[in-house]
Amino acid sequence: MEDHIIVERSENRAIVTINRPEKMNAFTVPMYQRFAAVLEDLSADGGIRCIVVQGGGDRAFCAGSDIGEFDSDRQGSVQGKEYAEDTVGALVNLKDCRHPTVAKIRGVCVGGGLELAASCDIRICSSDSRFGIPPNRLGLALDYDELNVLCDLIGRRRALEMLLEGRIFGAEEAYHLGLVTRVVAPEALDEEIETTVRRITEAAPLSNRWHKAFIKRLADPRPLSQAERDEPYRCFDTEDYREGTTAFNEKRKPRFVGR
Repeated sequence: MEDHIIVERSENRAIVTINRPEKMNAFTVPMYQRFAAVLEDLSADGGIRCIVVQGGGDRAFCAGSDIGEFDSDRQGSVQGKEYAEDTVGALVNLKDCRHPTVAKIRGVCVGGGLELAASCDIRICSSDSRFGIPPNRLGLALDYDELNVLCDLIGRRRALEMLLEGRIFGAEEAYHLGLVTRVVAPEALDEEIETTVRRITEAAPLSNRWHKAFIKRLADPRPLSQAERDEPYRCFDTEDYREGTTAFNEKRKPRFVGR
């Protein structure tokens, strides 16, 4: 079977391409499974400092799940639940990845594709992109894990409005809703992504990983333990802290090693 999830590594970054452009990069079950495995492997790789998720071709980031498979893969509640386990596994592994993640969005970004983009830390789109989650047009309902991705990003009221209407809307509205971080002209998208990735990869990777973990922990209502409160101060024991302060005093760019 053709591999529709392509991983390219270059130095300290990785690009994950959802590569099924003839189907608007819509996911099949094997693609969800492969995507989840890829993100798990990349998260464990200490040499990675940033991951870019993008769609193949120019027409779509991702159109969600392949509706053509529903007759065979989502017949009845039992099959529907099994299908969701693969879908949610991809979302969870992307959202829980310890490295910074950037969604490069061009064209259509709807349904499960929008959920994937929403699971990334930074979401940058071209001004001609289109967004929406219209499960009510198919008689579907999102499960709680999928809803949590949306509500965490834009709030319950806006998520509900988007789901009740099922509209497809443009990049500027997506920006004002908080679905995307930045909107740029189509011809500027590649450069904007490269600039963003460079900023991330040139920074201290331990700092970025800590901040991802700490912000996620703040969403948990449990009181912080003393050990958790002490963890941020571990940065002062790292080589990267010593390198960062030395480089500042020497008026040069730091060379962080992730230790």
